Amino acid sequence: MINKFGITLFICLSSILFSFSQTKKSVSTKKTAENISIDAELNEESWKNAEIATDFVSLEPKNGTPIPEEFKTEVKIMYSDDAIYIGAALYDPNPEKILKELVERDNIGTSDYFGVFINGYNDGQQEFRFFVTAANGQIDTNFTSSGGEDGSWNAIWESNARITDFGYVIEMKIPYAALRFPEQDKQTWGINFFREVRRERQKYTWNPIDNKIGAVSQQAGILTGIEKIKTPTRLFLIPYSSFYLSGSETQKTKGELKGGMDIKYGINDAFTLDAILVPDFGQTKFDNVILNLGPFEQQFNENRPFFTEGTDIFSKGNLLYSRRIGATPNLNLELNENERVLELPSAINLLNALKISGRDKNGLGIGFLNAVTEKTTAIAINEMTNNSREIVVSPLTNYNVTVFDQRFNQNSSVTFINTNVTRNGSFRDANVSGLLFNLNNKTNSYNLSGEIKTSSIYDEISSNGLNTSLYFADTNGKFRYTFGGNYVSKDYEINDLGINFRTNYYSFTGNTSYRILNPNKTFNTFRVNLNSYFEFYTPTNQIQASVFSTSLNSTDKKNHYYGAGINVNPFKNYDYYEPRVANRYFVNPTNVGGFFYFSSNYNYKFAIDVEPFLTHVINENRYEAGVNISPRYRFSDKFSLVYSFNYFKLKNDIGWIDFENSNIIFARRDRDTYTNSITSKFSISSEMNFNLSVRHYWSLAENNKINNLNEDGSLSTNTTYTGNRNSNFSTWNLDLSYSWWFAPGSQMSILYRNNASTFERQINKDFGSNFSNLFEDNLNHVLSVSVRYFIDYNQAKNWIRKG
Repeated sequence: MINKFGITLFICLSSILFSFSQTKKSVSTKKTAENISIDAELNEESWKNAEIATDFVSLEPKNGTPIPEEFKTEVKIMYSDDAIYIGAALYDPNPEKILKELVERDNIGTSDYFGVFINGYNDGQQEFRFFVTAANGQIDTNFTSSGGEDGSWNAIWESNARITDFGYVIEMKIPYAALRFPEQDKQTWGINFFREVRRERQKYTWNPIDNKIGAVSQQAGILTGIEKIKTPTRLFLIPYSSFYLSGSETQKTKGELKGGMDIKYGINDAFTLDAILVPDFGQTKFDNVILNLGPFEQQFNENRPFFTEGTDIFSKGNLLYSRRIGATPNLNLELNENERVLELPSAINLLNALKISGRDKNGLGIGFLNAVTEKTTAIAINEMTNNSREIVVSPLTNYNVTVFDQRFNQNSSVTFINTNVTRNGSFRDANVSGLLFNLNNKTNSYNLSGEIKTSSIYDEISSNGLNTSLYFADTNGKFRYTFGGNYVSKDYEINDLGINFRTNYYSFTGNTSYRILNPNKTFNTFRVNLNSYFEFYTPTNQIQASVFSTSLNSTDKKNHYYGAGINVNPFKNYDYYEPRVANRYFVNPTNVGGFFYFSSNYNYKFAIDVEPFLTHVINENRYEAGVNISPRYRFSDKFSLVYSFNYFKLKNDIGWIDFENSNIIFARRDRDTYTNSITSKFSISSEMNFNLSVRHYWSLAENNKINNLNEDGSLSTNTTYTGNRNSNFSTWNLDLSYSWWFAPGSQMSILYRNNASTFERQINKDFGSNFSNLFEDNLNHVLSVSVRYFIDYNQAKNWIRKG
């Protein structure tokens, strides 16, 4: 086995000696001194003399075939002292059939669209991608060869779209401040152009992209002709002001005014500093809270813009869970006798945060993120003496992330990352470091990746932990495979700034897949995956997780999507986490399950997603089942609505509920969960949108049989426990917002929000009464208005001069 692996590894590394050759298209540009109006007319004299990039080829589904003549696409490029201009004529034999749904920024919707991919260093590693829809919607992303597209990245640029009698026209102006390129007299950039004919689900690129090769960014064309341009001063100020009016049935209405500023500064041509002063995240999306009865915390998505925009470099090694910064405080307080909590904080305030990120011409990426949260306290009062005291819930805390990511050979990288949490006073500190590598041969057909991560906790009892992994993959062609392993020590702990649940194990994984690279008579796309995973508890070598699975994903000729899968767990698993006591475990029996997924073509006004699933525990009356149903209807290009219903049932589920003396109490329980949600939008234009988001969640867990957990992981009947540990939990969230991008980078938003939640031990299975109880003296209301204004230093300088 070792010899075979060594031979395969040798072939992979040796193939780096062979270069990947592809004839790349080239286009040249000329400088213009004209004042170009971004009106999608392309009627300036400079456009008439610009070189044309044409002869697009199919990306998917018919990879490599020429674009049909009736969808001919012609692109021209010009540049000036401060920006690059893109003009595209996109032909269509039926302009009236061009899809052009109006949606908010960074959302394509159901639209035809055109894009340009720009790599100022022409190193195949990073592209800034700019898209414009036929409805003049803007989308921008930062693409890296290792991390894919980061849609949270935003730039300030101009565009326009216009439907014509031959198709539609796109015109774009992209300032150099939105790009990165070296300080050279003559520039050579990597460039590619993209087009999707949405109704046909056909995607095309100017320079061909071979879908047998995973490296997309290395298959760009070449842009020449740009000379003697200067990297502009990239200093942007974004002051904001917000007003909040909040109240509830039990609290009187109060108002609050906030103000602050975001700063973006280009330190040089490669690196950017982002800082927030007096941050305000009051209008971020609500969290989808659930009834969590498991041993691990619920993980939430990050919705705060500062921690989502341009943070791809900080995600290396999965060591950063940014929701730790300014998290909801832990309210499990240690109270003295006769004490009760008088005042509880609702949040830990973020005082300030900054990040520096970028990549130089030699491929070295650097990321530095720092944030400080304020000291947060609760007030406890002694009911006998009436004396009160302050309890520190969270001390003044500094969070730091530092990353060095060196890319080479256009498709490989070595990364060092460190995270550090320092708390004021005697509270615990934490430090985590990681060394990662991702190696690909020149033909992008083999990949070798691995990680070595260490953690150190400094507390009353300090500890050090280790996490290491190694994976090898064939990434080319119709048949592909991956195999590797992972080891995590007992004391590996990253939860001060990251998130991890399981430790003290080693695991092995392997998967293989088959896909078609071009459509056949039945399918546009088709892929089959076979996967296996085994995880062993290190001290005993017992299996604590295992699965064999197979899945199928396909798109038919009408662009409907089908998916299905089967999961088999053929071995008993030893769960060392559910008991909540070290070295105790519960034995989970074998099970088998499956799912089916159907998603109809979203091009139609009416579409629907359906996913039923079922998992059955073998030889027991125990299962989990559910269904997701989500119909959607597009009433017009301006108005659409999506409804989602999810039902999830656990029959005779087994889990921890309590402790009694020295006993660990488990219960067999039935769980029912219902989730109803509605999302809707009405767009007046691509700059002005109304959005509605509603979610009602109801989950109950009824304990039917109480058990003691035995030392061997089995259960025995308990006849003495009398506690009520049933759960009946409901939440409601409604957001109705209006957003207006009144100038580039500048936005006014109005948000009305209400929310409510209830939790009780009494089981009430009547939906109507549970729903009404949720709103009884429990509904909170917030109305907020926020205005953010984008100021470009270069423009402001001209304002001052004119003034």
